[in-house]
Amino acid sequence: MKKSVVVLGTQWGDEGKGKIVDLLTERADAVVRYQGGHNAGHTLIINEQKTVLHLIPSGILRDGVKCYIGNGVVIEPTALIKEIKNLEASGVDVQSRLYISKAAPVIMPYHIKLDQLRELKKGKQAIGTTGRGIGPAYEDKVARRGIRIGDLLDPELLKDKLTQVLAYHNFVIEHFHQAEPLAFDEVYQTALQQADFLRGMCSDVTGQLHQHLANEDRLLMEGAQGTLLDIDHGTYPFVTSSNTTSGSAATGSGLGATQIDYVLGITKAYTTRVGGGPFPTELFDDDGAELAKRGVEFGATTGRPRRCGWLDLVALKRAVQVNGVTGLCVTKLDVLDTFETIKMCTSYGDQAFPESAQEWAQVKPIYEEFAGWQSSTKGLTEMADLPASAKALIAHIEQFTGAPVHMISTGPDRCENILLVDPMQ
Repeated sequence: MKKSVVVLGTQWGDEGKGKIVDLLTERADAVVRYQGGHNAGHTLIINEQKTVLHLIPSGILRDGVKCYIGNGVVIEPTALIKEIKNLEASGVDVQSRLYISKAAPVIMPYHIKLDQLRELKKGKQAIGTTGRGIGPAYEDKVARRGIRIGDLLDPELLKDKLTQVLAYHNFVIEHFHQAEPLAFDEVYQTALQQADFLRGMCSDVTGQLHQHLANEDRLLMEGAQGTLLDIDHGTYPFVTSSNTTSGSAATGSGLGATQIDYVLGITKAYTTRVGGGPFPTELFDDDGAELAKRGVEFGATTGRPRRCGWLDLVALKRAVQVNGVTGLCVTKLDVLDTFETIKMCTSYGDQAFPESAQEWAQVKPIYEEFAGWQSSTKGLTEMADLPASAKALIAHIEQFTGAPVHMISTGPDRCENILLVDPMQ
Protein backbone atom coordinates (compact mmCIF):
# COMPACT_ATOMS: atom_id res chain seq x y z
CA MET A 1 0.00 0.00 0.00
CA LYS A 2 1.25 3.47 -0.92
CA LYS A 3 1.13 5.78 2.11
CA SER A 4 1.90 9.03 0.28
CA VAL A 5 1.18 9.82 -3.36
CA VAL A 6 2.07 13.07 -5.15
CA VAL A 7 -0.12 14.25 -8.03
CA LEU A 8 1.39 16.96 -10.23
CA GLY A 9 1.26 18.48 -13.70
CA THR A 10 3.91 17.65 -16.29
CA GLN A 11 3.10 20.49 -18.71
CA TRP A 12 2.20 24.16 -18.17
CA GLY A 13 -0.63 23.40 -15.76
CA ASP A 14 -4.33 22.84 -16.56
CA GLU A 15 -3.71 19.11 -17.12
CA GLY A 16 -6.79 18.02 -15.16
CA LYS A 17 -5.15 17.35 -11.79
CA GLY A 18 -8.23 18.29 -9.77
CA LYS A 19 -10.37 15.55 -11.26
CA ILE A 20 -7.67 12.91 -10.72
CA VAL A 21 -7.06 13.98 -7.13
CA ASP A 22 -10.79 13.83 -6.50
CA LEU A 23 -10.92 10.33 -7.98
CA LEU A 24 -8.04 9.06 -5.85
CA THR A 25 -9.35 10.60 -2.63
CA GLU A 26 -11.89 7.79 -2.47
CA ARG A 27 -9.04 5.78 -0.91
CA ALA A 28 -7.20 8.63 0.87
CA ASP A 29 -7.41 9.70 4.49
CA ALA A 30 -5.99 13.18 3.89
CA VAL A 31 -5.19 15.51 0.97
CA VAL A 32 -2.42 18.11 1.14
CA ARG A 33 -1.90 21.18 -1.03
CA TYR A 34 1.83 22.00 -0.82
CA GLN A 35 2.70 24.95 -3.14
CA GLY A 36 1.35 27.81 -5.23
CA GLY A 37 -1.51 30.13 -4.43
CA HIS A 38 -4.97 31.00 -5.65
CA ASN A 39 -3.55 31.39 -9.15
CA ALA A 40 -4.26 27.66 -9.39
CA GLY A 41 -7.64 26.43 -10.57
CA HIS A 42 -8.66 22.82 -10.17
CA THR A 43 -11.92 22.01 -11.95
CA LEU A 44 -14.02 19.07 -10.80
CA ILE A 45 -17.19 17.83 -12.49
CA ILE A 46 -19.22 15.44 -10.36
CA ASN A 47 -22.64 14.30 -11.59
CA GLU A 48 -22.43 17.12 -14.18
CA GLN A 49 -22.00 19.73 -11.42
CA LYS A 50 -18.90 21.91 -11.88
CA THR A 51 -16.76 23.06 -8.94
CA VAL A 52 -13.58 25.11 -9.27
CA LEU A 53 -11.16 25.09 -6.33
CA HIS A 54 -8.23 27.49 -6.00
CA LEU A 55 -6.70 26.96 -2.54
CA ILE A 56 -8.66 24.22 -0.82
CA PRO A 57 -7.50 20.68 -1.68
CA SER A 58 -9.76 18.74 -4.03
CA GLY A 59 -10.40 16.14 -1.34
CA ILE A 60 -12.85 18.54 0.31
CA LEU A 61 -15.61 17.08 -1.88
CA ARG A 62 -15.15 13.64 -0.29
CA ASP A 63 -16.90 13.25 3.06
CA GLY A 64 -14.57 12.41 5.92
CA VAL A 65 -11.32 13.26 4.12
CA LYS A 66 -9.10 15.72 6.01
CA CYS A 67 -7.64 18.56 3.95
CA TYR A 68 -4.41 20.42 4.63
CA ILE A 69 -2.89 23.62 3.23
CA GLY A 70 0.85 23.30 3.77
CA ASN A 71 3.56 25.83 4.54
CA GLY A 72 4.60 26.03 0.88
CA VAL A 73 1.31 27.64 -0.18
CA VAL A 74 0.90 31.42 -0.24
CA ILE A 75 -2.56 32.25 1.10
CA GLU A 76 -4.71 35.24 0.19
CA PRO A 77 -7.20 35.28 3.11
CA THR A 78 -10.01 37.00 1.21
CA ALA A 79 -9.88 34.38 -1.54
CA LEU A 80 -9.68 31.50 0.95
CA ILE A 81 -12.59 32.74 3.04
CA LYS A 82 -14.71 33.26 -0.07
CA GLU A 83 -13.92 29.72 -1.23
CA ILE A 84 -14.83 28.29 2.19
CA LYS A 85 -18.14 30.16 2.29
CA ASN A 86 -19.06 29.18 -1.27
CA LEU A 87 -18.45 25.50 -0.52
CA GLU A 88 -20.39 25.68 2.73
CA ALA A 89 -23.29 27.38 0.94
CA SER A 90 -23.49 24.35 -1.35
CA GLY A 91 -23.59 21.98 1.62
CA VAL A 92 -19.91 20.97 1.90
CA ASP A 93 -18.51 20.62 5.42
CA VAL A 94 -15.28 22.63 5.29
CA GLN A 95 -14.22 24.18 8.59
CA SER A 96 -14.20 20.94 10.58
CA ARG A 97 -11.97 19.24 7.96
CA LEU A 98 -9.61 22.00 6.76
CA TYR A 99 -6.26 22.63 8.46
CA ILE A 100 -4.03 25.57 7.55
CA SER A 101 -0.30 25.74 8.29
CA LYS A 102 0.63 28.65 10.53
CA ALA A 103 3.92 28.80 8.61
CA ALA A 104 2.20 29.56 5.29
CA PRO A 105 2.97 33.05 3.92
CA VAL A 106 0.09 35.51 3.55
CA ILE A 107 -0.63 37.40 0.35
CA MET A 108 -1.33 40.94 1.56
CA PRO A 109 -3.09 43.73 -0.38
CA TYR A 110 0.23 45.40 -1.23
CA HIS A 111 1.41 42.19 -2.93
CA ILE A 112 -1.59 42.26 -5.24
CA LYS A 113 -1.14 45.95 -6.01
CA LEU A 114 2.57 45.51 -6.73
CA ASP A 115 1.92 42.51 -8.98
CA GLN A 116 -0.54 44.45 -11.11
CA LEU A 117 1.56 47.62 -11.22
CA ARG A 118 4.62 45.67 -12.38
CA GLU A 119 2.76 43.96 -15.21
CA LEU A 120 1.32 47.32 -16.27
CA LYS A 121 4.75 48.91 -16.28
CA LYS A 122 6.25 46.10 -18.39
CA GLY A 123 3.67 46.57 -21.13
CA LYS A 124 4.40 44.21 -24.02
CA GLN A 125 7.17 42.58 -21.98
CA ALA A 126 4.70 41.44 -19.28
CA ILE A 127 5.00 37.74 -18.48
CA GLY A 128 1.26 37.20 -18.09
CA THR A 129 0.87 36.66 -14.35
CA THR A 130 -2.61 36.38 -12.90
CA GLY A 131 -1.99 39.64 -11.01
CA ARG A 132 -2.97 38.04 -7.70
CA GLY A 133 0.14 38.85 -5.69
CA ILE A 134 1.72 35.40 -5.83
CA GLY A 135 5.20 36.49 -6.92
CA PRO A 136 5.58 39.44 -4.52
CA ALA A 137 4.42 37.24 -1.61
CA TYR A 138 7.07 34.63 -2.39
CA GLU A 139 9.65 37.43 -2.70
CA ASP A 140 8.82 38.63 0.81
CA LYS A 141 9.11 35.08 2.08
CA VAL A 142 12.61 34.69 0.66
CA ALA A 143 13.58 38.18 1.87
CA ARG A 144 12.43 37.14 5.38
CA ARG A 145 10.07 40.05 5.73
CA GLY A 146 6.90 38.11 4.93
CA ILE A 147 3.84 37.92 7.15
CA ARG A 148 2.72 34.36 7.86
CA ILE A 149 -0.62 32.91 8.91
CA GLY A 150 0.63 32.54 12.48
CA ASP A 151 1.44 36.27 12.60
CA LEU A 152 -2.20 37.14 11.88
CA LEU A 153 -3.22 35.45 15.10
CA ASP A 154 -1.11 37.81 17.27
CA PRO A 155 -2.41 41.42 16.94
CA GLU A 156 0.65 43.09 18.47
CA LEU A 157 3.15 41.05 16.48
CA LEU A 158 1.13 41.68 13.33
CA LYS A 159 1.08 45.43 13.98
CA ASP A 160 4.85 45.52 14.42
CA LYS A 161 5.63 43.48 11.31
CA LEU A 162 3.03 45.23 9.16
CA THR A 163 4.31 48.68 10.16
CA GLN A 164 7.75 47.81 8.82
CA VAL A 165 6.83 45.93 5.66
CA LEU A 166 4.05 48.28 4.58
CA ALA A 167 6.37 51.28 4.87
CA TYR A 168 8.84 49.46 2.62
CA HIS A 169 6.30 48.53 -0.05
CA ASN A 170 4.43 51.83 0.07
CA PHE A 171 7.66 53.62 -0.75
CA VAL A 172 7.99 51.54 -3.93
CA ILE A 173 4.29 51.91 -4.80
CA GLU A 174 4.37 55.68 -4.38
CA HIS A 175 7.80 56.65 -5.65
CA PHE A 176 8.60 54.04 -8.29
CA HIS A 177 5.12 53.29 -9.65
CA GLN A 178 3.62 56.75 -8.89
CA ALA A 179 0.55 55.07 -7.41
CA GLU A 180 -1.52 55.66 -4.30
CA PRO A 181 -0.03 54.00 -1.18
CA LEU A 182 -2.10 51.69 1.01
CA ALA A 183 -3.52 52.89 4.34
CA PHE A 184 -2.11 51.03 7.35
CA ASP A 185 -5.32 50.97 9.40
CA GLU A 186 -7.38 49.52 6.59
CA VAL A 187 -4.87 46.74 5.88
CA TYR A 188 -4.40 45.99 9.60
CA GLN A 189 -8.09 45.88 10.55
CA THR A 190 -8.95 43.69 7.57
CA ALA A 191 -6.19 41.25 8.51
CA LEU A 192 -7.49 41.04 12.09
CA GLN A 193 -11.01 40.25 10.86
CA GLN A 194 -9.67 37.56 8.55
CA ALA A 195 -7.65 36.06 11.40
CA ASP A 196 -10.79 35.74 13.51
CA PHE A 197 -12.47 33.71 10.77
CA LEU A 198 -9.46 31.45 10.09
CA ARG A 199 -8.17 30.99 13.65
CA GLY A 200 -9.95 27.70 14.35
CA MET A 201 -8.47 26.09 11.23
CA CYS A 202 -4.83 27.08 11.87
CA SER A 203 -2.60 24.29 13.13
CA ASP A 204 0.75 22.47 13.02
CA VAL A 205 0.16 20.84 9.65
CA THR A 206 3.58 19.18 9.45
CA GLY A 207 3.07 17.51 12.84
CA GLN A 208 -0.37 16.26 11.83
CA LEU A 209 0.91 14.82 8.55
CA HIS A 210 3.62 12.86 10.35
CA GLN A 211 0.98 11.55 12.73
CA HIS A 212 -1.02 10.37 9.73
CA LEU A 213 2.01 8.44 8.49
CA ALA A 214 2.59 6.98 11.95
CA ASN A 215 -1.02 5.79 11.86
CA GLU A 216 -0.40 4.28 8.38
CA ASP A 217 -2.98 6.60 6.85
CA ARG A 218 -2.86 7.32 3.15
CA LEU A 219 -1.88 10.85 2.07
CA LEU A 220 -2.51 12.45 -1.29
CA MET A 221 -0.25 15.42 -2.11
CA GLU A 222 -1.79 17.88 -4.58
CA GLY A 223 0.40 20.19 -6.64
CA ALA A 224 -0.60 23.31 -8.54
CA GLN A 225 0.40 24.57 -12.01
CA GLY A 226 2.80 22.32 -13.95
CA THR A 227 6.44 21.29 -14.32
CA LEU A 228 7.24 23.72 -17.14
CA LEU A 229 6.16 26.59 -14.87
CA ASP A 230 8.68 25.61 -12.19
CA ILE A 231 10.81 28.56 -11.07
CA ASP A 232 14.00 26.48 -11.58
CA HIS A 233 13.15 23.95 -14.28
CA GLY A 234 10.50 25.77 -16.32
CA THR A 235 10.53 28.20 -19.24
CA TYR A 236 12.12 31.00 -17.21
CA PRO A 237 11.22 33.86 -16.86
CA PHE A 238 7.74 32.83 -18.04
CA VAL A 239 7.16 30.71 -14.97
CA THR A 240 5.35 30.81 -11.65
CA SER A 241 7.04 31.83 -8.39
CA SER A 242 7.23 28.42 -6.73
CA ASN A 243 8.72 25.00 -7.39
CA THR A 244 6.03 22.96 -9.11
CA THR A 245 8.10 19.78 -9.29
CA SER A 246 7.89 16.84 -6.89
CA GLY A 247 10.64 18.07 -4.57
CA SER A 248 8.36 20.83 -3.30
CA ALA A 249 5.92 18.22 -2.00
CA ALA A 250 8.46 17.63 0.76
CA THR A 251 9.52 21.23 1.41
CA GLY A 252 5.97 22.56 1.17
CA SER A 253 4.53 20.09 3.65
CA GLY A 254 7.34 19.10 6.00
CA LEU A 255 7.52 15.47 4.91
CA GLY A 256 10.87 13.89 4.19
CA ALA A 257 11.79 13.03 0.61
CA THR A 258 11.97 9.32 1.48
CA GLN A 259 8.38 9.45 2.77
CA ILE A 260 6.96 9.95 -0.73
CA ASP A 261 6.04 6.57 -2.21
CA TYR A 262 4.66 7.41 -5.66
CA VAL A 263 4.60 10.35 -8.11
CA LEU A 264 1.70 10.52 -10.58
CA GLY A 265 2.40 12.85 -13.50
CA ILE A 266 -0.64 14.27 -15.29
CA THR A 267 -0.41 15.10 -19.00
CA LYS A 268 -3.00 15.99 -21.56
CA ALA A 269 -3.04 14.00 -24.80
CA TYR A 270 -2.06 17.33 -26.37
CA THR A 271 -0.54 20.50 -24.88
CA THR A 272 -1.95 23.81 -23.65
CA ARG A 273 -0.58 26.95 -22.08
CA VAL A 274 -2.11 30.08 -20.55
CA GLY A 275 -0.24 33.40 -20.69
CA GLY A 276 3.00 34.35 -22.41
CA GLY A 277 6.18 32.38 -22.96
CA PRO A 278 7.62 29.67 -25.20
CA PHE A 279 5.37 26.95 -26.60
CA PRO A 280 7.18 24.99 -29.36
CA THR A 281 4.18 22.92 -30.51
CA GLU A 282 1.59 25.73 -30.48
CA LEU A 283 -0.88 25.60 -33.35
CA PHE A 284 -2.39 28.59 -35.13
CA ASP A 285 -4.46 26.60 -37.63
CA ASP A 286 -7.74 24.69 -37.75
CA ASP A 287 -6.27 21.84 -35.70
CA GLY A 288 -5.45 24.25 -32.88
CA ALA A 289 -8.93 25.71 -33.03
CA GLU A 290 -10.44 22.22 -32.94
CA LEU A 291 -8.39 21.28 -29.86
CA ALA A 292 -9.52 24.46 -28.12
CA LYS A 293 -13.16 23.91 -29.01
CA ARG A 294 -13.37 20.23 -28.13
CA GLY A 295 -11.24 20.63 -25.01
CA VAL A 296 -13.13 23.73 -23.81
CA GLU A 297 -9.76 25.33 -23.23
CA PHE A 298 -10.24 28.32 -20.96
CA GLY A 299 -8.26 28.95 -17.76
CA ALA A 300 -10.14 27.83 -14.63
CA THR A 301 -8.75 30.77 -12.64
CA THR A 302 -8.57 33.60 -15.19
CA GLY A 303 -11.01 32.55 -17.89
CA ARG A 304 -8.30 33.32 -20.45
CA PRO A 305 -8.32 31.16 -23.60
CA ARG A 306 -5.55 28.58 -23.52
CA ARG A 307 -3.05 28.29 -26.33
CA CYS A 308 -3.25 24.80 -27.85
CA GLY A 309 -0.79 22.51 -29.62
CA TRP A 310 0.28 18.93 -30.20
CA LEU A 311 1.75 16.84 -27.41
CA ASP A 312 5.40 17.72 -26.77
CA LEU A 313 7.05 14.41 -25.85
CA VAL A 314 10.48 16.00 -25.45
CA ALA A 315 9.21 18.30 -22.70
CA LEU A 316 7.14 15.49 -21.19
CA LYS A 317 10.20 13.25 -20.96
CA ARG A 318 12.10 15.99 -19.13
CA ALA A 319 9.16 16.38 -16.73
CA VAL A 320 9.20 12.63 -16.06
CA GLN A 321 12.90 12.87 -15.24
CA VAL A 322 12.90 15.90 -12.94
CA ASN A 323 9.86 14.66 -11.01
CA GLY A 324 10.88 11.02 -10.76
CA VAL A 325 7.45 10.13 -12.15
CA THR A 326 6.28 6.65 -11.18
CA GLY A 327 3.33 6.57 -13.56
CA LEU A 328 1.53 8.85 -16.00
CA CYS A 329 -2.12 9.77 -16.31
CA VAL A 330 -3.14 10.86 -19.81
CA THR A 331 -6.15 13.18 -19.73
CA LYS A 332 -8.53 14.44 -22.43
CA LEU A 333 -7.84 11.54 -24.77
CA ASP A 334 -11.39 11.95 -26.08
CA VAL A 335 -10.56 15.45 -27.38
CA LEU A 336 -8.53 13.75 -30.13
CA ASP A 337 -11.46 11.60 -31.29
CA THR A 338 -12.20 13.61 -34.45
CA PHE A 339 -8.68 13.94 -35.85
CA GLU A 340 -7.69 11.94 -38.92
CA THR A 341 -4.00 12.51 -38.17
CA ILE A 342 -2.42 13.24 -34.78
CA LYS A 343 1.07 14.62 -34.32
CA MET A 344 3.52 14.42 -31.42
CA CYS A 345 6.80 16.31 -31.12
CA THR A 346 9.61 13.79 -30.72
CA SER A 347 12.68 15.97 -31.23
CA TYR A 348 14.07 19.50 -31.04
CA GLY A 349 16.55 18.57 -33.77
CA ASP A 350 20.17 18.87 -32.68
CA GLN A 351 19.28 21.23 -29.85
CA ALA A 352 19.69 20.15 -26.24
CA PHE A 353 16.80 20.72 -23.87
CA PRO A 354 16.50 24.53 -23.55
CA GLU A 355 17.49 26.22 -20.30
CA SER A 356 17.13 29.87 -21.30
CA ALA A 357 14.58 32.07 -23.03
CA GLN A 358 16.98 32.43 -25.96
CA GLU A 359 17.29 28.66 -26.39
CA TRP A 360 13.52 28.15 -26.13
CA ALA A 361 13.01 30.76 -28.87
CA GLN A 362 15.21 28.72 -31.22
CA VAL A 363 13.36 25.43 -30.81
CA LYS A 364 12.04 23.95 -34.05
CA PRO A 365 9.87 20.95 -33.18
CA ILE A 366 10.10 17.80 -35.25
CA TYR A 367 6.95 15.72 -35.35
CA GLU A 368 5.93 12.13 -35.88
CA GLU A 369 2.48 11.52 -37.30
CA PHE A 370 0.05 8.94 -35.98
CA ALA A 371 -3.22 7.70 -37.40
CA GLY A 372 -6.30 8.99 -35.64
CA TRP A 373 -9.21 6.74 -34.72
CA GLN A 374 -12.16 9.01 -35.56
CA SER A 375 -14.52 7.25 -33.16
CA SER A 376 -15.70 8.15 -29.69
CA THR A 377 -13.60 7.22 -26.67
CA LYS A 378 -15.63 9.41 -24.32
CA GLY A 379 -16.56 7.67 -21.10
CA LEU A 380 -14.69 4.43 -21.84
CA THR A 381 -13.51 2.61 -18.70
CA GLU A 382 -11.69 -0.41 -20.16
CA MET A 383 -8.39 -0.42 -22.07
CA ALA A 384 -9.69 -3.23 -24.29
CA ASP A 385 -12.41 -0.91 -25.61
CA LEU A 386 -9.97 1.73 -26.89
CA PRO A 387 -9.44 1.85 -30.67
CA ALA A 388 -6.17 0.31 -31.84
CA SER A 389 -4.80 3.72 -32.91
CA ALA A 390 -5.46 5.15 -29.45
CA LYS A 391 -3.67 2.21 -27.85
CA ALA A 392 -0.72 2.79 -30.20
CA LEU A 393 -0.59 6.45 -29.18
CA ILE A 394 -0.51 5.52 -25.48
CA ALA A 395 2.20 2.91 -26.12
CA HIS A 396 4.38 5.49 -27.89
CA ILE A 397 4.05 7.93 -24.99
CA GLU A 398 5.25 5.18 -22.66
CA GLN A 399 8.14 4.16 -24.90
CA PHE A 400 9.38 7.70 -25.49
CA THR A 401 9.16 9.00 -21.92
CA GLY A 402 10.16 5.80 -20.13
CA ALA A 403 7.16 6.13 -17.81
CA PRO A 404 4.22 3.71 -17.84
CA VAL A 405 0.71 5.06 -18.34
CA HIS A 406 -1.26 4.02 -15.26
CA MET A 407 -4.44 6.03 -15.89
CA ILE A 408 -6.35 7.48 -18.85
CA SER A 409 -9.09 10.07 -18.51
CA THR A 410 -11.78 9.77 -21.17
CA GLY A 411 -14.05 12.62 -20.07
CA PRO A 412 -14.50 15.34 -17.45
CA ASP A 413 -16.70 13.42 -15.02
CA ARG A 414 -15.38 11.57 -11.98
CA CYS A 415 -16.35 8.17 -13.44
CA GLU A 416 -14.87 8.60 -16.95
CA ASN A 417 -11.49 6.90 -16.57
CA ILE A 418 -9.48 3.85 -17.48
CA LEU A 419 -7.57 2.74 -14.38
CA LEU A 420 -4.68 0.43 -15.29
CA VAL A 421 -2.70 0.71 -12.04
CA ASP A 422 -4.14 2.25 -8.88
CA PRO A 423 -1.56 4.69 -7.45
CA MET A 424 -3.12 4.31 -4.01
CA GLN A 425 -2.67 0.54 -3.80
